[in-house]
Amino acid sequence: MTEKRRIEKQLGELAELKTLLSDAEEYVLMAEEEGDEELADEAAACMDSFDEKASAMRIRTLLTDEYDKNSAIVSIHSGAGGLDAQDWAEMLLRMYTRWCEGKEYKMELIDLQRDPEAGIKAATLVVEGEYAYGYLKTERGVHRLVRISPYNAAGKRQTSFASVDVTPELPEDVKVEINPEDLRIDTYRSSGAGGQHVNKTDSAVRITHLPTNIVVSCQNERSQIQNKEFAMRVLYSKLLALAKQEHKDKIDELKGNFGQISWGNQIRSYVLQPYTMVKDHRTEEEVSNVQYVLDGGIDSFINASLNAQRKA
Repeated sequence: MTEKRRIEKQLGELAELKTLLSDAEEYVLMAEEEGDEELADEAAACMDSFDEKASAMRIRTLLTDEYDKNSAIVSIHSGAGGLDAQDWAEMLLRMYTRWCEGKEYKMELIDLQRDPEAGIKAATLVVEGEYAYGYLKTERGVHRLVRISPYNAAGKRQTSFASVDVTPELPEDVKVEINPEDLRIDTYRSSGAGGQHVNKTDSAVRITHLPTNIVVSCQNERSQIQNKEFAMRVLYSKLLALAKQEHKDKIDELKGNFGQISWGNQIRSYVLQPYTMVKDHRTEEEVSNVQYVLDGGIDSFINASLNAQRKA
């Protein structure tokens, strides 16, 4: 049924493209016959819409990896930069939230670790929707922010870092074998919203996979059992993605080897001072309107990355 809905959606999009093209041709003919500039403008508007929708469909044809159609699990962690880095991590969370809203993807925040002074230390959200992982996988890496620090009394420029990790949400029939001895499971009291039961019991769960030092946590469900189940789902996804990345056949062959969330590792820079520019260092894609990007306008970076992967 899922595949049926996907194909029906694609057929509907193709029909819409044919309609736009037909309408544009009719407007052109009428504009030529009547010499009406407004009809010519209507034709141009139809073609602009056609180009935009056709481009989006073409980009989607690049999403051919095994799990590209899946929902995505997005994890954000603050890095070097102190309070500024924590504030930057929260800004990134907002950016991806706005992007998801624009795509009409459903989001669920399963873990949020706030700092009492400013920003967040970490956050994990599940983005539900077709091709969510295919698009968001291009955001995996370290993101760098340069700005005048609101936390510096001298008003100096500050560079801060945050990392974004994206893994596919696995289908229920995909099983990952994990040695129970490789897991450390901790429980703690939830710090988020959820009512008296959530905040007065140790319902939140943190699971550490010792060989890789991957840590996942969940605190949005009411019971410890539910949080543990969801955290394990996230861990399965992260381990499987890491195994594929390192071309390993078995999970127990994985060892921790992660880059630092600091200088020299960034995939993208967001500069607010002394000029405004967002630049992706992998594709050289640039956008001068930083606020537009921070409001969720990251499609040009995603598209450029997908095109670059195709050419590679």
